[in-house]
Amino acid sequence: MRRLLDLPAPAKVNLMLHVVGRRDDGYHELQSLFVPIDWCDTLHIERRDDGGLSREDLRGDHALPADDLCLRAARALQRASGCTLGAHIVLDKRIPQQAGLGGGSSDAATVLIALNHLWGLHWPRAQLAALAATLGADVPFFLGSGPAWVEGIGERVTPVAWPSQPIVVVKPPEGVATATIFGDPALPRNTPRTTWPAMQARWPSSPGALGGGNDLQASAARACPAIGVALQRLADAGLQPRMSGSGSAVFALLPDAAAQQAVAALTWPPGWRVHIGHTLPKLPLAEA
Repeated sequence: MRRLLDLPAPAKVNLMLHVVGRRDDGYHELQSLFVPIDWCDTLHIERRDDGGLSREDLRGDHALPADDLCLRAARALQRASGCTLGAHIVLDKRIPQQAGLGGGSSDAATVLIALNHLWGLHWPRAQLAALAATLGADVPFFLGSGPAWVEGIGERVTPVAWPSQPIVVVKPPEGVATATIFGDPALPRNTPRTTWPAMQARWPSSPGALGGGNDLQASAARACPAIGVALQRLADAGLQPRMSGSGSAVFALLPDAAAQQAVAALTWPPGWRVHIGHTLPKLPLAEA
């Protein structure tokens, strides 16, 4: 096998995200419900026999750093496995950056899955996930099966059942740096810890309602006022919106046809990106 084409790398939303503490090394302890959605990047990956690693972007309007997370993931796997093969990675980037949707992490996980096959490594997913944890907090999630209860700094991933639901995601042109949010003195850092069964038991029964909250939302909205604009416009349409991750994307579940029609009728300023789709009950490469 020399190449794998049309590999989907989906975004995710955090249906809730709590900051439950801070470790001695400065990292924040989180509890969150991650759910993948059908807004995807697409990767095409070809094996190189010369050991080189390269990346090509198909969309010039989404320029990535010369050494992005895809290449860092490939390099980390190459180093950890001792493999002498390389890869050329072609990326069709559709998920917006600085959105809190995990697009870069999803791309990196997809690279690890693909190269595990192309290089004939046959690593189990748990071994890939241990390597993924060194690349970024969200990467291990995308090596799992689908929706998950995620704890710690992202390394503890427990699969959960979650149905497919209609969703709208709105991304303002502005982004917000994660470091800015976590550096905010006003950020809550002591939300009481819970468990997934406890959270599930008190989750609202309404299809469009969300349990818990996003402890990063207020800090992010202060740093990026467009987040507040997006939240208010979706709330005015009768929805219960929330920011995903560290922002700046905002989403809302669409419980019925009336909600979907209300969202479809909204207009947004130039440069805003809107995705109307579904949550995914399973990651597309879960069994690859």
